Amino acid sequence: MSNEWEIVIGLEVHVQLRTRAKVFASSSWGFGKEPNEQVDPVVLGLPGTLPVVNREAVEKAILFGLVVDAEIPDQCAWDRKNYFYPDLPKGYQISQHTAPICKNGFVKIHTSSEKKIQLNRIHIEEDAGKSIHDIDENYSCIDLNRAGVPLVEIVTEPVIHSSEDAFAFLTELRKILRWIDVCDGNMEEGSMRCDANISIRLKGDNQLGKRVEVKNLNSIRNVKRAIDFEFNRLIEITENNQIIHQETRSFDADKNITFALRSKEDAEDYRYFPEPDLPPFIIDEVY
Repeated sequence: MSNEWEIVIGLEVHVQLRTRAKVFASSSWGFGKEPNEQVDPVVLGLPGTLPVVNREAVEKAILFGLVVDAEIPDQCAWDRKNYFYPDLPKGYQISQHTAPICKNGFVKIHTSSEKKIQLNRIHIEEDAGKSIHDIDENYSCIDLNRAGVPLVEIVTEPVIHSSEDAFAFLTELRKILRWIDVCDGNMEEGSMRCDANISIRLKGDNQLGKRVEVKNLNSIRNVKRAIDFEFNRLIEITENNQIIHQETRSFDADKNITFALRSKEDAEDYRYFPEPDLPPFIIDEVY
């Protein structure tokens, strides 16, 4: 029965930083522009181009880290995350894997009681472009306006145990981001997107179960709905003695169901290595 089971949730929230330029390039960006209007040679990954770090993006990431009581290391570094997809022109994404800009921290929520949702890390990376599938059924189109937009990825520990707490966390997080003017929080425009990592285990068990990831949830309400659906789906699979597959899923808001996209990648699949075009940077106490 479902009351024998506990859900374990970790959230990954991708937040577009409110900066004037992209994170490693000089082109401006904003929602609602014509497709491929906000691109430049660096964003397109043309030969001979080199990235330059946007200081404003670093400052906004640090500001958020201070607000949530995170640790700000004195040295940070950049890494390449390698994967091939049409909306990623370079064939890799510049991110932070080994030395993120912030570690730990927490966000307080108030549901049945006050809780601290512990954060694992906060790191900066560049956004990818957008694939568009509904213009012509015979083609997929690519809009690269979003490519290179500065993101912080906020990763929680797997310490959330209900869809209500996930809802409260995202609501509080959006309030904080808007208050300090780091992000406008408009999920319908993609400024804030959430991935939910979900697993189940018997109550009292300390071992984490096999997880599934539901990607690119575009409203706080849909995060709650997707978690509730997955909780029931995983219980049904387990109680029928079937196997839970570690996979990436998407949420169909009209049908209120999730569906499989692909098998879930692990860190080694991305072949991370230090970004050769960007040196590590120092954040001193005076700064």
